[in-house]
Formats: sequence, C-alpha cells, structure tokens
Amino acid sequence: MHIVLLSGGAGKRLWPLSNELRSKLFVDILPSPAGGRESMISRVCRQLDSSGLLDSTLIISHQDQTDITARHTKGKIPVIGEPFKRGTFTAAALATLYLQSSGAAEPDDMICIAPADVFADEDFFRSFKLLPDMLKQTHADITLIGTRPTYASEQYGYILPGRKEPNGYAPVIQFIEKPVLDVAETLLQHGALWNCGVYAFSLAFMLSHIEKNGLPVHYEQLLTLYEQLPERSFDKQVAEQSQRAVVLPYEGVWQDIGSWDALCNQLDSNVLGHGRISESSPDSYIVNELPYPIHVIGVPGIITVASPDGILIANKKDSNEIKEQLGSIPLQPMYVEATWGSYRIMERSVGDENTTVTTLNMTLLPGKHIGLRQHRLGCRAWTVISGSGQVLINGQIRQVTTGNQFAITLNSLFSILAETRMVILEVQLGVPENEDSMPYEAEDWKVMIDRAGSYKSPD
Repeated sequence: MHIVLLSGGAGKRLWPLSNELRSKLFVDILPSPAGGRESMISRVCRQLDSSGLLDSTLIISHQDQTDITARHTKGKIPVIGEPFKRGTFTAAALATLYLQSSGAAEPDDMICIAPADVFADEDFFRSFKLLPDMLKQTHADITLIGTRPTYASEQYGYILPGRKEPNGYAPVIQFIEKPVLDVAETLLQHGALWNCGVYAFSLAFMLSHIEKNGLPVHYEQLLTLYEQLPERSFDKQVAEQSQRAVVLPYEGVWQDIGSWDALCNQLDSNVLGHGRISESSPDSYIVNELPYPIHVIGVPGIITVASPDGILIANKKDSNEIKEQLGSIPLQPMYVEATWGSYRIMERSVGDENTTVTTLNMTLLPGKHIGLRQHRLGCRAWTVISGSGQVLINGQIRQVTTGNQFAITLNSLFSILAETRMVILEVQLGVPENEDSMPYEAEDWKVMIDRAGSYKSPD
C-alpha cells in the first residue's frame, strides 16, 4: 500500500504564525515526546514511521512549499510539487500518475490518501493497514475511515453507515458534506461518523476516474495541463460517485487542528515565548515569536499571537474568523523556511529615488547551502553575524567567518555553504527577494561548484 499525504491550504487559519509559504503544517508548536516542539507534519511522519508506513509514503505539496516540506520530513519521503492548487481530486490524480510513471506501483496496488494535517494517536495510523484487506474482502470500490463525533458540528463532512459487519466495517449509505447544525444533530442520533478524509482504493480504480474526468493518464501530460484545470474535490468526484464504499469506524483520538482554539487544547503551556499572563486572565494564551514581551492582564479566554507577519488578539472561540477577516488580501510572508534554513524580513522601506531597501536576517543550518543563484536586479550586501562557511561568487570561493562583509552585484552567480550554523544580515537594494534566477541547484556542494565554473549566463 502507498500512503499519499495531501498538503494544502492558504496559511490563514493559524495566522500570523502561518502564511502562504509556512502553512500550519510547519509551525513547530506541538509538544514533542523527545522534548522540545515539533510541527504537525513532523508528528505525522513520526507516527507513520512508528507504524511501519513511512517508507511507503509520499506527500503532495504546492511547489512553493516543497523545500519546507522536505525540511520538516527530513528528506525521508518523496515530495511532489503541484504547480497550482487544484483541489484534492487533482492532487490525488497527480500522486497516482507519479506512482505509475515511476514504476513504484502496479494497477492492482492499493493507494491510501490522507490529509497531511491530521491530528490523531498512533492507532489511527495503524488502522490504515486494515483498509486494503477490507477492500478485497468486500469487493468495494473504496474504503475509508470515520470517527465518532463528540458534538454536532457544521465544519465536518459526515458518513452515514449501515449495519456494522462482524469484522468491524460498515457499508456507506450516504455522504453528507458540512450540514447545517440541525441536520448534524439528527445525523448524530442516527450514528453518523465524521469523515476523516482517509480513503483507500486501487491504482486502477483511480485511473478510471482520471479518464472519466477527461484527464490524461500520464504524469507529465497532467502537469502540462495543470494551470487550466478546474478545482475538484475527491469527495465529490470519487467518493460520492462510488457504487460501493465501506467505512471503518475509529474510536480513538482524532481532531482537526484548524483554529487557534483547537490548537491551544494541545499545548503544554499557556505562554510560549516572551510574556506573562495574570491570574485574572484564566484560559488565555500567548504565542510570541518576537523578542518583545507581551503581558495579558484581566482578559480571560483570549489568544494573543505575535510573529514577524503580524499580531492577532482574539477571543479563542472566535479566533477562526481570522481566515475570513484576512479574506483575499495578498499577504507578504515575513518569515520563510527552506531546506537550507530560514530568513526573516526585518524591515522594508523606500529610500531615495524610490529604491526599495529590504533588510533580512538569514540563518543557514550546518552543512547546508543555498542553491546556485544569479543575482538579477539591484545589489545586496551580506554581513556574517555568526558562524563560518564558504561563499561562492562568480566561480571564486572565499572562506568567511563572523564579521566578514561582501557585496553581490548585478548578474553575479553566487551561493553559500554553512560549515557551522551561520547568521547573516542581508541588505537588498531594489531587489525583491524572489527575483533571483536558479540556473542550477545540486545536493552536493562540490558538484555545484563545478557546474558554476562552466555556467554561462543566458544574458
């Protein structure tokens, strides 16, 4: 069986810690059994590994998040980049065709898709192993997992099951997508389950649905068409169209951590970062990524979150309204993670002659390097604040350490390798930070140096 984790979202539900480049999956905020904190995706990978499923797992992510996904999964699973967000059906189709084109899966192989942001105990992931046998025993088109609702909610999809069979599963009578509250309460009375978004099916079954929706059954061809495709839901295109579906009821821990209110219930402290909460503010929380202290006095039941992207102060129960309040406003992420480290935009201003001046704090992890880049606009200056490494500029390698300064001018070809953890202060003049071209990126530093020596600019 092949596990496919679907990663998506606009990064607004846990704003300001999450953004378009660092969605809620990648926020290191959950308590880790090993001490410290871990992200949602790190937690899921740890649990899949413990269940013996990680080696057969891949993840579908938007191409802008492939670097941060690889970092949080420690490079242990393949990361497939979607060029555009086109819904769960299209993502599942891309994963299916990838498995087929790479020779990793045959038509009779089982594929299990699941949301990457699931929050559950390890037994939930072990139950994935039961789905292929259920599929074969019942001759069903698709098998899925549902969990017992703890309350009537308008935020979840529901599954209405039939009579439970001796081996634990039940036929699916009906799928109901996010019903109004009165309907949800009635569904609970009839034993309905929350839909966990976990589906298992054969590769051949998914190929038939790909063809039925007028899509090519070749990976590269689908990628070519991606931008023109409509957004499609797996629930509507596949699950609800299935002639025979069976569900495995799950009785353990399962939650949707989709709001600050839900996330606070999983934290082991009311204050993360600099700050204090008075005794007159029960059930309040502070999550602070800034170096400035936050104090909460006489305000119960609130969540205060501060990051370089902004500050949120909300009643916990109403905190999910932040997604609607942000709306379609384009947000410039002020904190970005990559495979090599991270950077924070400290200040952006417009100077003389309308020149944009951007100051960044860049951190490179030991042994990591940024990909070979060609500087296309303006100029930039680097000052090494701490650490040591090597800088490659126009084929010349220079050893650098704390206090060293150097400039990168127009059309320069450059990269940097951190031998120890490096912190660099970068000042950009008239350079949007995403305007560099990436002529070549290699995992090996020496290979990249050789390629840089022979690279000729298209200019």
